[in-house]
Amino acid sequence: MKNRKAFAGILRYLKPYTVPLLVTIVSALTVAAGQLLAPYFAGRAVDCILETGVDMAGVRKNILGVGVSAVGVLVFQWILSVCNNRIAYGVLRDIRRDAFRKLARLPLRYLDDRPYGDVSSVIVSDAEQFSDGLLLAFNQFFTGILTIFGVLGIMLAIRWEIALVVFCITPLSIFVARFIASRTYQTFKAQAESRAEEAAFVDEMLGELKVVKAFSREKANEAIFEGKNESLRQASLKAVFFSSTTNPTTRFINALVYAAVAFSGGLFVLMTADMGAPFTAGMLMTFLSYANQYTKPFNEISEVVAEFQNAFACAARLFSLIGEEEEPSDAGLPALGRVRGEVAAEDVAFSYSPDRELIKHFDLAVQAGMRVAIVGPTGCGKTTLVNLLMRFYDVQEGAIYVDGRDVRTVTRASLRENYGMVLQETWLKTATVRENLKMGRPDCSDEEMVEAAKAVKAHAFIMRLPQGYETVIGDEGVLSAGQKQLLCIARVMLCRPPMLILDEATSNIDTRTEKIVQEAFAALMKGRTSFIVAHRLSTIENADLILVMREGKIVEQGTHAALLARGGFYAELYHAGFSG
Repeated sequence: MKNRKAFAGILRYLKPYTVPLLVTIVSALTVAAGQLLAPYFAGRAVDCILETGVDMAGVRKNILGVGVSAVGVLVFQWILSVCNNRIAYGVLRDIRRDAFRKLARLPLRYLDDRPYGDVSSVIVSDAEQFSDGLLLAFNQFFTGILTIFGVLGIMLAIRWEIALVVFCITPLSIFVARFIASRTYQTFKAQAESRAEEAAFVDEMLGELKVVKAFSREKANEAIFEGKNESLRQASLKAVFFSSTTNPTTRFINALVYAAVAFSGGLFVLMTADMGAPFTAGMLMTFLSYANQYTKPFNEISEVVAEFQNAFACAARLFSLIGEEEEPSDAGLPALGRVRGEVAAEDVAFSYSPDRELIKHFDLAVQAGMRVAIVGPTGCGKTTLVNLLMRFYDVQEGAIYVDGRDVRTVTRASLRENYGMVLQETWLKTATVRENLKMGRPDCSDEEMVEAAKAVKAHAFIMRLPQGYETVIGDEGVLSAGQKQLLCIARVMLCRPPMLILDEATSNIDTRTEKIVQEAFAALMKGRTSFIVAHRLSTIENADLILVMREGKIVEQGTHAALLARGGFYAELYHAGFSG
């Protein structure tokens, strides 16, 4: 079933390459014809020498035929290779493009359930393996099939009795190929899965190398890697073992075919020597050449079948990714436009898994321009609420409104344009400081960019970089964690959105810098609806409204002073140092 789906997917991607495919078929026909004609002319040349003395004219004519056939094979084999490379690498480009585009359209739930390394392995490694299998198929499969049928046709025309001997041994080759192919798919699939697991683990370890070193997990991770590496070794050995049995097995069958042709052909040479239409030595030589040509494609096709199983296993993973259900389309929905910033939630329920409730019966009413702090212990739903506000996930019950409009009735892009988000984890692309700052507003002026950088006191350290605003940076590099956060804050300031989400946005900044940034935030949040997810009281004491969450519900709300005076759960968190 999976093979059929993978094959249907391959055909779909081959459709744009109809012309190169036709050229490939014509070239394969020409190559097969040239390879079949060469032994025929060579056999005729032998007969021109042995039958009635040396017929030099006939020898020259047939040798010329061999030469023309060889040149034709050379030229069209080159054309075949050019077209095959264009098709295989074109399909590789197209399938990687579609897989990458699919990632941008998948719900976050898909990536939450899978290691990033596994997903990247599908797009990089599996796609490469698939392309290699496709290239082998085009290079060897077409010419191999044509050669087999061509050889059988010519042998039947010359001497059907010997052709029948060859034909009777053929099912043995088919049986061997089928036997090996039926076992290689599962082994190559296991190999691809083991390779993806190992890549995911390496990706995770590299991404968290500081944590690994901090907790002295090097030895433990080496042991885990050894286990995954051993699993990949065993899977690879099985895959290679089954695929490598094709060559010696088919060579043995080739020897049987050659021996059968030589024996039966020799008998016919002796038996028909005195007949009017003898089976000549030249014909026997032609038959022996055809026997080699007949069996050689079986070797190649058997190898291709093994590679095909690997390609199909990788293609199944690729098409599984490409076929994943996307986020519900919001095409045709109106844009939200710039909003005032009124946000409400009515009886919202949401959970990441059906067996574990998270947010339930959640209600919220926020007026435009309010500063709303969201606090609570770990796992209470603070970050989940942010995900729902931004529509990274959709509510399962109830509704969230912005300026009185259900966020599900407007496009996601227009909703998110109204939010500025600064997270605890910074992200900067590998580009210049200028390009990173202007990511949200590419059309803004340099003066506005510098003003935003100065507002968060980032301009000074930017100017100390080797090329200032033209310095190429990335998520990792010469900047400290605090400097990266300042750039992220400046980037949001530059966009000037009507609503803000600050998820522990100052956690990586020292106390002195935090005070400066808080002043900048105060100016930025003026007149803007702001949601502040925080653990440090210094970031929420001046909030207009504090929402205290516990087990997915708002259990208390009010100002900092009022909540402390109430002596409830918030006061308990406060006196415990507000950790969590």
